[in-house]
Amino acid sequence: MTTEKATNRARVTKVAPVRRPGLPARETPMPPMGDAEALAFARRIVDLATDKKASDVVLIGVGELTTLADYLVICSGGSERQLGAIADGIVESLKADAILPIGREGLPGAHWVLLDFGAVIVHVFAPPERDYYGLEKLWADAPTLLRIQ
Repeated sequence: MTTEKATNRARVTKVAPVRRPGLPARETPMPPMGDAEALAFARRIVDLATDKKASDVVLIGVGELTTLADYLVICSGGSERQLGAIADGIVESLKADAILPIGREGLPGAHWVLLDFGAVIVHVFAPPERDYYGLEKLWADAPTLLRIQ
């Protein structure tokens, strides 16, 4: 029986991960942005979020503290439907300018959606999850550049 188990283990092969539906295929990475361009892009995302009635929108400059991104945009939505509308509104508006997110994580049903645009990372939270994760406290050393209540 041990030889049978060993043979079965040998047959296991790794399968390449399948890209989840809905994630864009990026042929070329986003071009590098200068600080002024990245800030203008982050402010545009803030405007797009507020157009979809996002509440408590915060723009944090994290570029001096991490190489992960230059800016974080954190905002809240009052319902699962609104969380989806905010995230989809940002993606669709930027898609018109041929700007696609590098990645998208979370779902409105999970009360959290993340959009990664390289220089700017967007978090769309339901208020309880936003309080729980406390990203503003985590990045308290970074300057808050904009807050829209």
